[in-house]
Amino acid sequence: MSNSTKYVFVTGGVTSSLGKGIISASLAKLLQARGYSTTIQKLDPYINIDPGTLNPYEHGECFVTDDGAETDLDLGHYERFLNVPTSQANNITTGRIYQAVIEKERRGDYLGKTVQVIPHITDEIKDRIQLLAHDGKFDIIITEIGGTVGDIESLPYVEAVRQMLWEHENDCIVVHLTLVPYLSAAGELKTKPTQHSVKQMMELGVQPDILCCRTEHELDLTLRRKIAKFCNVSMNAVIEAKDAESIYDVPLLMQAEELDKVVLEKLGLPKKASPNLSDWKTFLEKLKHPTSEVSIGLIGKYVELKDSYKSISEAFIHAGVANETKVNLKWIHSEALTKQNIESELNGLDGILVAPGFGTRGISGKIEAVQYARLNNVPFFGICLGMQCAVIEFARNVLGMEDAHTTEISEETNYPVISMMEEQKRISNFGGTMRLGAYKCQLKPKAKTTNAYGTENISERHRHRYEFNNQYLQQFEKAGMMATGKNPETGLVEVIEIPNHPWFVGVQFHPEYKSTVAKPHPLFVAFVHAAIKHKIKD
Repeated sequence: MSNSTKYVFVTGGVTSSLGKGIISASLAKLLQARGYSTTIQKLDPYINIDPGTLNPYEHGECFVTDDGAETDLDLGHYERFLNVPTSQANNITTGRIYQAVIEKERRGDYLGKTVQVIPHITDEIKDRIQLLAHDGKFDIIITEIGGTVGDIESLPYVEAVRQMLWEHENDCIVVHLTLVPYLSAAGELKTKPTQHSVKQMMELGVQPDILCCRTEHELDLTLRRKIAKFCNVSMNAVIEAKDAESIYDVPLLMQAEELDKVVLEKLGLPKKASPNLSDWKTFLEKLKHPTSEVSIGLIGKYVELKDSYKSISEAFIHAGVANETKVNLKWIHSEALTKQNIESELNGLDGILVAPGFGTRGISGKIEAVQYARLNNVPFFGICLGMQCAVIEFARNVLGMEDAHTTEISEETNYPVISMMEEQKRISNFGGTMRLGAYKCQLKPKAKTTNAYGTENISERHRHRYEFNNQYLQQFEKAGMMATGKNPETGLVEVIEIPNHPWFVGVQFHPEYKSTVAKPHPLFVAFVHAAIKHKIKD
């Protein structure tokens, strides 16, 4: 363990979805603003190797890092707040821990010992927690433990934390996020769930140093005193985490509660300069006081669960602020779109985004939405499968290739305008078989995407198996759909545009993954700008 690195563990109690990820990201933002290099990692208790094969309904979107790791959506929050890329080492699952231990056992690394949860699994967890400290890049590593205390799945993680607190007592602290519910029948906030949650932690050998109390109402002094007394923490370590209007308010709320100061005190670190969050405050000011608004339709098949498109909806917030405009997202289920209702469903939108996804369900609705945007000159943005739908629609309705399709859905099509890359055809396992992570892309001069980026050489993150079929490229370009971005090494098409349309762009990559508060993604900024122009014109 690097002596210079300090560790903050963030655990949760009482209920899930309390916002450990947002609290972790906010704390990291404050520490970063004080001059400490900080990163965050997420320990996920499920047995999947990664969330890549998980249903978005169960787990929200799958976030992808530059190095191609399919990770939890909380890593998106970390990047959006800190403006620092994460990697494979920032997301660890129980599946990955057990896989590593079993592989070591098969190789004979344990010399015939009986392999057990303690010490073998817990040692592996501790090694992964400390992996980010090896190159000495970070002063503070915040480790968020998924799930809630008391879950059978998270017990090995809590045990690993207990051991680290014991082995490195001056370098580790625990922030426990808990709920202080308001009972309207009694007309008061109740501290018992918090007390029980801390008691459960202590039964596992871990005494929290700081309590973040999620609450709808203010915690008065009496309540704070009561919580401090019953939970063995100092008064200033009882932090009120009140419901916020926006997740971007949370760093300022935590600063007002002096969470960063308390953390530094407990870690024995100097406070350095007060955090300068003026850029963050400017962002919030613009977010809350837009000068105009636009309506953009997000066409997808998981729209009931907004977390399935978390990075996209956040990228629209960033791009809206950059344009001083409120982006009203209209969530439209692609399965519900038909030739008959497309006009009434999409009429009045200032922009249309066709979202990524996999599989057959809802694809015909996506293709209808593309055609509507193309024919009615509505700004269009297609991401991954959304770009592929734009290619299929153009092939069918402009090039006259009636059954043009992607071989993902129709292997028998006479016009496989989207097909699988040769090297993927030999792979049978689902997990990790896609083109994942950051790849270079060369843009054509004067294209709309090039104008947006301000450069011809970009790098973006991918998550897909199927590609534009270059055999058809000439026919597409002759008819007016241009390949304006290609991978310089493979020649694969990354960006398509229709130059004689006000703004029609499809990208094979996922630009939403790289949008942050400090650096809104240029394509989203340009798309929102095009939507504003479209609205004014109308």
